[in-house]
Amino acid sequence: MGFRRSFAFVLLLSGGFFALGNLNAQKGNETPEATGANTKFPPISIERIRTDLKYLSSEPFQGRGVGTRGEELATDYIASQLEKAGIKPAGTKGTFFQPVPLVLVKTGQGATVELIKGANISPLKMEEEFAGTNNTQQNEDFEGEAVFVGHGISAPEFGWDDYKDVDVKGKVVVLFTNEPPSEDPKFFNGKSLTYYGRWTYKFEEATRRGAKAAFIIHTPETAGYPYSVVKTVKGAQLQREPGAPALAFAGWLSSQAGEKVLASIGLSVSEALKKADTKGFVPIPLGTRLKGHIPTTVQKVASKNVAGMIEGSDPELKSEVVLFTAHWDHLGVAKTSPGREEAFPGALDNGSGCSLLLELARAWAATNPKPKRSALFLFTTAEESGLLGASYYALHPLVPLGKTAMNFNFDTISPVGIPESIVLNGSERTTGWKMLQEVAAKHSLEIEPDKRGHLGYFYRSDHFALAKGGVPAFSVGRGEKVKGKSADFTRKMSEDFIANIYHTPKDKYREDWDFEGYPVLIRFALEAAGEAANASSLPTWLPGDEFRAAREKSGVR
Repeated sequence: MGFRRSFAFVLLLSGGFFALGNLNAQKGNETPEATGANTKFPPISIERIRTDLKYLSSEPFQGRGVGTRGEELATDYIASQLEKAGIKPAGTKGTFFQPVPLVLVKTGQGATVELIKGANISPLKMEEEFAGTNNTQQNEDFEGEAVFVGHGISAPEFGWDDYKDVDVKGKVVVLFTNEPPSEDPKFFNGKSLTYYGRWTYKFEEATRRGAKAAFIIHTPETAGYPYSVVKTVKGAQLQREPGAPALAFAGWLSSQAGEKVLASIGLSVSEALKKADTKGFVPIPLGTRLKGHIPTTVQKVASKNVAGMIEGSDPELKSEVVLFTAHWDHLGVAKTSPGREEAFPGALDNGSGCSLLLELARAWAATNPKPKRSALFLFTTAEESGLLGASYYALHPLVPLGKTAMNFNFDTISPVGIPESIVLNGSERTTGWKMLQEVAAKHSLEIEPDKRGHLGYFYRSDHFALAKGGVPAFSVGRGEKVKGKSADFTRKMSEDFIANIYHTPKDKYREDWDFEGYPVLIRFALEAAGEAANASSLPTWLPGDEFRAAREKSGVR
């Protein structure tokens, strides 16, 4: 799970079809078979899940970095497990792999950013005060007038334009992530963050405006994670088309650096944020220039998604699929202190999602009779760099998006026992909402509202790339109720994960993890996906939803 989201498992789904019997996981290596009138599911093996997770996060994988030996080990292992389960290759040229052309961009240690006001030059410290990469994928220094553009949002439908009456072409924009706070569901969706609040949108809009560079001032409140999460000088990018516009630098300023940059207009970070949150905000020239020397190392990488297919039973509907996704990548090896590098194992993020999805794939493969539509299992690359593997798939799908019923995504699933409540983030926006409620009730799972919607979880995982292509895709996370745990257990666990484990070398496998809840989630997903696979028509987004037009463009009405 990249810094675009924070702790939660993500499970995209809608609907239910199979009768599964008792959902209560039993102790031991396997949970018992669940049977229905037409379907018999094989046992779900907790021990297989545990073995997969432990192996994928072990030392030889070195954090499963894109373009490393860890990628080869991870993708080969996942493909071998799919093959062992009797799942057919769905990649190119009869393989399990879909090539994803990427470049690894690394900012050199000699990078500098200077704040210039008249004859005064104030250097900022690399990583401690600024971090990021060059998006042009070539060596390119920059210098430009700095302009504070609030949240960097242009949203005419909400009557909001942070770029009003200012031309930032060739300039450097300074801004905050997130968006204006709201209690009104008709204004930036109320408390729930829209895509306008995401860091990716900020850079995209700055690029569209012709800015030379963009710096986001980090605060834990607006970002939803500590500065250490974004303090990186390397990352993967999709290969850029020649001549396509790009930022010479796209990165972050620490709050400390933000104070220095905003001092020229007599504002603190908190005061500037308050202005940015105020309706009628207008851009403020900072009266300074930002100059950067960004030596860049660019390496082309032939990365890959892993894909396997289980054919459906209906002669006509088997050409359509239910899509399951989980990202296999994590952060690889990175510097944790001067002169010290460590592997980031990524056990929870996202060895957990991969392991659960592998077991779900085994169960689907052993199910008889098969659902009418086919099932496609996709393990994506470079999620941590901005959902790149999923975005590439959405542009180059192995099965047309107009023939994809829905997307189930799994990301960072904490093994802490049996969930009694879930958060179905975004599912209320689809035609599958009513049926999803029925499935949850059948499985004795209470649906809770997303209490962290203000941090924009819907836009932080691979499903978002599919949703942009029109595919109904939703986030499902653990609610705050876990069997046998106190009411605040999940909240405290989440807070500890973000503060101390998320995107650190501490994200390691633990022998004391409780996997008893995984079979509950797998069976819930099996039933929901099974209904989608057997439905008479493909689901879609509700009228007026931001993704409805893309769904209709793909041919689904």
